[in-house]
Amino acid sequence: MIEKVFNGLDAGQLRSLQFFGFLELNQENLCEIMQLTEGLRMAKSKGRIEAEISEALIKFEKEYMGRGPEETKTYIIDDMILVRLQRVLTPAEQQLAKTSNNAKGRMLIKQVRTELLEKARSLLEPIVAEITGKPVKSLHTDISTITGERIIVFTLEDSALCDNTDSV
Repeated sequence: MIEKVFNGLDAGQLRSLQFFGFLELNQENLCEIMQLTEGLRMAKSKGRIEAEISEALIKFEKEYMGRGPEETKTYIIDDMILVRLQRVLTPAEQQLAKTSNNAKGRMLIKQVRTELLEKARSLLEPIVAEITGKPVKSLHTDISTITGERIIVFTLEDSALCDNTDSV
């Protein structure tokens, strides 16, 4: 019976039903409903979620920061999303990091990059929440001015995967 009732509904429609009190969603029944519905029957695999987050972060870096990373890899670890972006520094930032007073240059790069990402939280968090289906609790970042590698960690309200397996 439940299959016929929820057949074809997407996640937004299910949340609307929940909002208006027609449906009580919790972690257990959300996963069950996702598996039963036509629109959500094929829940995303861990690899698919990781790939979508990597693609979204590459697009964000290109559009918001002006230059994308040369390589990006995302890892889901329970309720954490770890994104590793390699070779993200612009040529100007690379030169600044190499100057004679390179400690000050490196500190400036870190400050500017951290501030830019902090200002972009309102853009990034909804993207990750939409891909994972889980609200983002916090965001942490650091950048190496020596290697040009940036790490971004998103912590979620709950595990990114319903069943914590690599595939559904």
